[in-house]
Amino acid sequence: MSRLVVASIGPASSVQDGGRHGAQRYGLTVSGAMDRLSLAAANTLVGNEPFAAAIEIGPFGASFTARDGAVRVAISGAPRNADIAGSAVAMDTSMTLKDGETLTLGFARDGAFTYLAIEGAIKGEAVFGSLAVNARAGLGSPYPRPLQAGDEFTVDAASGAPELRIELPKPAAGPIRVLLGPQDDEFDDANKALFLDSEWKISATSDRMGYRLEGPAIKHLHGHNIVSDGTVNGSIQVPGNGAPIALMMDRGTSGGYPKIATVITADIGRLAQTSAGTAFRFKAVSMAEAQDEARKFAQAIRSLPDRLRSSDIVALNIEALSDANVAGYAVSAVDSGTWQVTAEP
Repeated sequence: MSRLVVASIGPASSVQDGGRHGAQRYGLTVSGAMDRLSLAAANTLVGNEPFAAAIEIGPFGASFTARDGAVRVAISGAPRNADIAGSAVAMDTSMTLKDGETLTLGFARDGAFTYLAIEGAIKGEAVFGSLAVNARAGLGSPYPRPLQAGDEFTVDAASGAPELRIELPKPAAGPIRVLLGPQDDEFDDANKALFLDSEWKISATSDRMGYRLEGPAIKHLHGHNIVSDGTVNGSIQVPGNGAPIALMMDRGTSGGYPKIATVITADIGRLAQTSAGTAFRFKAVSMAEAQDEARKFAQAIRSLPDRLRSSDIVALNIEALSDANVAGYAVSAVDSGTWQVTAEP
């Protein structure tokens, strides 16, 4: 066995998997990865099940060091600069950290979450069938809280398998697609149009429980209180102040604010990866279209093993390169003696 040690890490980083299912009727929230496709891609690169537990890294940087042997990992999700011992590595690839080597990840670009999967998956004691962390509830394993520098994972020693890259499906573009409702009748046509026709931004105060949306105030027809009923990932509630909140993976399982719309399954990861302050819009679609996109999304995850390719990464031996003298004879532009040829008498 080897160890992977968290050398440094920012906030909003934790262990996540596919979530805990089957107990929402008891008030147990699902949790799990904010971007399921990226989690599945990282796991596929190192031979794990798609929704095995991995490290969900928030917008800030992080670094991880292999100890007691080599550790094979993979990264996918929001792009960021990454290197091992100063040598750049690509996103959506697997890589092996030698004993003592450190993988360093910079700030996220064009997204919020990156997934670090470990060959053999993270090990821990399942809590209600999942390792997924819900920090508010103190649930998850092996650390039921955000990760901190000094945390470490006991992991399988690197297998020595060839390194791989993965060609992910082209992401959807355009507005985030929603189904109106289930309480869209609590809003008049003008306010439903305002919701769909306006630009929105995600507030910096958002978290895994909910994304607060900044934009125009949405007014209710009959007040903002309803009899509490069930929520799902992507439910968009409108509280009394008129500022919508998109419920995310650590949401409560019920709520008492009217829900004007629901983000479709295929676009929840896109919404989760929208950086705070980035403008976007919503678009209403039919139930049939939402179901069709859900089937396509499920098929995209099933197809990930077929998208694996050789990474074509060749290790660079600096010492051998230096000894090879590939540059030939060296000259100095300011020393003519190194390049000016004197004719023989």
